[in-house]
Amino acid sequence: MHRITVVGGGFAGLTAAVTAAEAGARVTVYEAHHTLGGRARTSDGPYRTNEGPHALYNGGPHWTWLQRRGLIGPLAPLPPLEAARLRLRHHGVLRRTPPFSMLKLLRRSASQAPVDQDFLTWATEEAGEEAARAAAHYSAVALFHHDPGSLSAAFVQERLRRATRLPPEAHYPRGGWGAVIDRMAARAWNLGVRMETLSRVDTLPTDTPVIVATSLDAARRLLGDDSLTWPSGRTVLVDLAVRTRRGDAFAVSDLDAPGWIERFTAQDRTLAPAGEQLLQGQIPVAPGVSRAEGVARAEELLDLGFPGWRERTTWRREAVAQGRTGAVDLPGTSWRDRPAVDRGDGVYLAGDQVAAPGVLSEVSFNSALTAVSLVLGRGALDLKHA
Repeated sequence: MHRITVVGGGFAGLTAAVTAAEAGARVTVYEAHHTLGGRARTSDGPYRTNEGPHALYNGGPHWTWLQRRGLIGPLAPLPPLEAARLRLRHHGVLRRTPPFSMLKLLRRSASQAPVDQDFLTWATEEAGEEAARAAAHYSAVALFHHDPGSLSAAFVQERLRRATRLPPEAHYPRGGWGAVIDRMAARAWNLGVRMETLSRVDTLPTDTPVIVATSLDAARRLLGDDSLTWPSGRTVLVDLAVRTRRGDAFAVSDLDAPGWIERFTAQDRTLAPAGEQLLQGQIPVAPGVSRAEGVARAEELLDLGFPGWRERTTWRREAVAQGRTGAVDLPGTSWRDRPAVDRGDGVYLAGDQVAAPGVLSEVSFNSALTAVSLVLGRGALDLKHA
């Protein structure tokens, strides 16, 4: 019987633990925090916010995996009336539809973007500069990067297509991602997985294979491997609760610069007390840009989509997420160029900045399955078309 150690109890770590335990392995998970979930935690209290992913994309492999095990749970559907309240800021004003020229980049018949060219250059050639910039900024909802146009055209195009697909791929677990994590942890427990919280690992065990399912920064420190680096985003997070007002937007997406404000209680009323709405904004900012500048940009979107929000605010929180928003691929690189899952000597990586395909949390999922497959001697999974 295989014995496996998993360092990190977030989405990647729990995916690895459940998969290995289902295959008959004896698994121990070590989590430094007092609760499991990593960035997929949902905060306790009257305002249930998420630091990590908010939606599950049903076009990815993790959807089927979670669904088969009954781990997704009840979903919070977005009412059609709320969906109609999506607004786009373009040239400083709100509009209901994107620039017509931008639609050229969203057609299924649009040409396949190249890996070795930046998105802004490629998209400008395809649809003009205005459409290219608007599309790049809109894609920030799945990128969390301050300059999406500078990234690999193929990388951005995949995320843009997934984020704009109709019917939408995004689905919202009721109660936040924390509810999914709780169900995953319960399944792991029932499979015999030993889970140790408040257990920070500073030295890797040598008697079992180890799957390091932490942030890339933490993995670099733990393994003492300076090669474990990859570009990521930096995002100002603004969470606030406001008293309910009829006519508020469901979401405001900025086409003039990367940024997004969403009213998450539009689809899930359990996230805030009765009579209040939970708004969460993510504003990607460049290195060196202050949190105050990002907050100011978020407030511009709030002014447009949520009139009187200042007088209605009942709770507010701000933070900066540094290097915690997943990998981004520069021109000439793809997911295959990121740090490899197999680090040698029985050590494997899993997480959202390693060599596995997918959008958002799908990278963590795919890398976790690959790591388990390698540990169990089944060879690397074929993720070419995953």
